[in-house]
Amino acid sequence: MTSIKKPTIEGLDIISHDIYAKAVPHDTFAMLRKDYPVCWHEEFDGNKGFWAITKYEDAARVFSEYETFSSNYGIHLEEMNDEELEHRRNMIEIDPPDHSRLRGIINRDFTVRAVKKFEDDFRELCVEVIEECLDKTEFDFVNELSRVIPMRLLCRILGAPVEDSATLVDWGDAMIVNSEPDFTETPVDLVDTDPYRLYPFRSPYAKKVFDYAQDLADKRRGCPMDDVITKLATVIPEGGALSDFEVQNYFSLLMTAGNETTRNSISHGMIRLIENPDAMKALKEDPSRIPMAIEEVLRITAPIMHFRRTAMKDTEIRGVKIARGDKVVAFHISANHDEDKFENPGTFKIDRHPNEHMSFGHKGPHFCLGTLLAKLEIKVFFEELLKRVDEVEMTEPYARVRSHFINGIKRMPVRVKRS
Repeated sequence: MTSIKKPTIEGLDIISHDIYAKAVPHDTFAMLRKDYPVCWHEEFDGNKGFWAITKYEDAARVFSEYETFSSNYGIHLEEMNDEELEHRRNMIEIDPPDHSRLRGIINRDFTVRAVKKFEDDFRELCVEVIEECLDKTEFDFVNELSRVIPMRLLCRILGAPVEDSATLVDWGDAMIVNSEPDFTETPVDLVDTDPYRLYPFRSPYAKKVFDYAQDLADKRRGCPMDDVITKLATVIPEGGALSDFEVQNYFSLLMTAGNETTRNSISHGMIRLIENPDAMKALKEDPSRIPMAIEEVLRITAPIMHFRRTAMKDTEIRGVKIARGDKVVAFHISANHDEDKFENPGTFKIDRHPNEHMSFGHKGPHFCLGTLLAKLEIKVFFEELLKRVDEVEMTEPYARVRSHFINGIKRMPVRVKRS
């Protein structure tokens, strides 16, 4: 099949980082869902373009049918050659059965039972950091709360010293938000990043993370502990022990994904509660409603906004012909606002039910491993915050990160009134 690059819209742009630094282009996504749900999108950096998938039903198919829509060639828009793929591929860029082999090493560390054992420690951590901030009355919610707390727990799970958490957050920001000049001196679309093309996100900070992970792995091989890095370094699954590259990439993935999604969900959750004071009041009066409200925060904000797949054979979506080798990009941020799936999708409803959002992916082998941990962290954070504050207001508008991939907040100055 020869892929006909239609339907398309001249000048369509839903991938410019600068657009997202201002706001998510929800109006454009709404137009696409209505008129061009499977739309060819040209790229502006020499890459060949991709199919933009914006409806919930179609995104669910793309994420579920891995034999047709593969992760093996990368989950980002960037097109990598064989050498780059070999060096940079991590667990979420591999399809079963190899994906299952890697995921199985630590699957049990993220079950309901395993995650539950961290709740008391995380609650204590939240209380400590929240109390320090509330003593100041005015502070930056992102840089002093949501950016700080998740990595401290993640360090314990991974096996990294908690005193390294701030450094790991800085490195993680520079990697995964690699288009934000406030986070890295080598933003991918503004400077030449070719010297770093063999590292994740084309980032020099990935080398720091790789070296750090290797040092931890070497120590655990000599002195095993009950943590994730020990398992990555010592467990021998079917197919053999992980190579150093696999350990480094695995650690890098867990470190970045485990922090970014949780911290940005917390930030967006606070924004939604500030914008909807009645919702905040309702959650303060009845904290049992917080878990359902968290699902709505995740739906409406989608901390990861898209993932790419590659068509492994000629196929069709909604009658549109897609050729083998085409890039297919499913936008969570649009699927979560699909009018055919969610009533009044732009409205924040803390009691929305059902709420089968796609913020952690869809059913299938690539559904996010850390979903339960992230939801626990967000729940505990807001339980502890809301019992201590009556009012939270922004003293100036929040600032978004410059990224079409991460729906992130980089600054949010607030003033709080204690309960």
